[in-house]
Amino acid sequence: MDAGTRWGTAAWARLRGRLLRLDSATPSDRERALDGLRAVGVGGIVLGHWLVTALVLWGDGGLRISSPLRDLPELAPLSWVLQTLALFFLVGGYVSALALRRARERGESDRSWLQARARRLGRPVVLVAAVWGAAAVLLAAAGVPEATVRSLVLLILQPLWFIGVYLAATLLTPLAVAAERRVGPWAAAALVVPVAATDLLLYGPWGALVPAWAGFASVLPAWLASYLLGISWAGGRLPRPLAWGLVAGGAAALAVLVLALGYPASAVGLPGADRSNLNPPSLFVPALAAVQTGAAVLLRGPLERLLHRPAAWAPVAVLNLGALTVFCWHLTAASLPALAAAAAGAPVAGLTSAPDDWGWVAARLAWLPVFALVLAVLCGAFRRFERPWRGPAASLPFRAAVGAAAAAFALAAVYLA
Repeated sequence: MDAGTRWGTAAWARLRGRLLRLDSATPSDRERALDGLRAVGVGGIVLGHWLVTALVLWGDGGLRISSPLRDLPELAPLSWVLQTLALFFLVGGYVSALALRRARERGESDRSWLQARARRLGRPVVLVAAVWGAAAVLLAAAGVPEATVRSLVLLILQPLWFIGVYLAATLLTPLAVAAERRVGPWAAAALVVPVAATDLLLYGPWGALVPAWAGFASVLPAWLASYLLGISWAGGRLPRPLAWGLVAGGAAALAVLVLALGYPASAVGLPGADRSNLNPPSLFVPALAAVQTGAAVLLRGPLERLLHRPAAWAPVAVLNLGALTVFCWHLTAASLPALAAAAAGAPVAGLTSAPDDWGWVAARLAWLPVFALVLAVLCGAFRRFERPWRGPAASLPFRAAVGAAAAAFALAAVYLA
């Protein structure tokens, strides 16, 4: 056996040993399929944003947000697959319902449980806001074009406001559990009504008279519906026949909305478009969520079996250790290479060039490993801040600086939006 073969054999043995140790360290009662679904949810969002969101270098030297979906509508079905926020809320409802039950069983008050959940969600959000609040000030002072600073701030803001909606759903967990206990999955179905009413208000004959802010009325109901379905699932009230019904009904609703009622074909919004299925959430959102929820219930068993294989479980376990950090920083990972490339002054294919042909898509795919590497570095640096802050990070000066920088980010977002 030559030296190269011996090295390869030793490396494989070390990797296999680590996989087995990670697998054996996982509690036997861990519902791995739920972690797998969370990983799919976060991974879909990350990959979707990296593929359909572009920073384009204009002639004035500024970076502006664009999307290949504008010139390549054939990519729209891809957005249906990668728009996986509903899975994030579905798993959140499932896990929160069980966690709240366990907290009550050990005598913990609902208020204490909610405070702990809010702090856990808030820490990574405050940190990324603080870093970009300071960065926005420094970039502006360094003479970076305002268009670039604006685009970066708005991009970083995108995942953060979803965390805000998720926090609202989490704070409503006791009420949601009580409502679901009374009427089962019908609690989720009832939330489709305000979403439909908002669509009718915005896009009916009188739509021109309705202010844009009225669309915010659908934000919480649209996503809380998935959260409630997760609570139903945790309580054993999403049997397989109902799951099949969700898949079929959701698919039929999507077809009617897009083909008969003129809803946009893309599951995500397009820069400059008059109408979006996501901002504000339209009926497209609960229809797609129904398909994804039904599929999740039906595939839970096979996924659970798959994730009992150490090689399949390892990436899922690692992602779940820092899912919030990944969610908060993934657009930063795509923005930093674009910002560096913009300094060179010429568009770079797949990074800062116009996303208007299939050549851009091919070049973009080649950039994905770079984004992943940058994200891994960012997660290595910031994942520790998901946990309670200790040491210097718990000091008053550090917290005050973080608070001031986060406030600067909020002001920049308001000013530049």
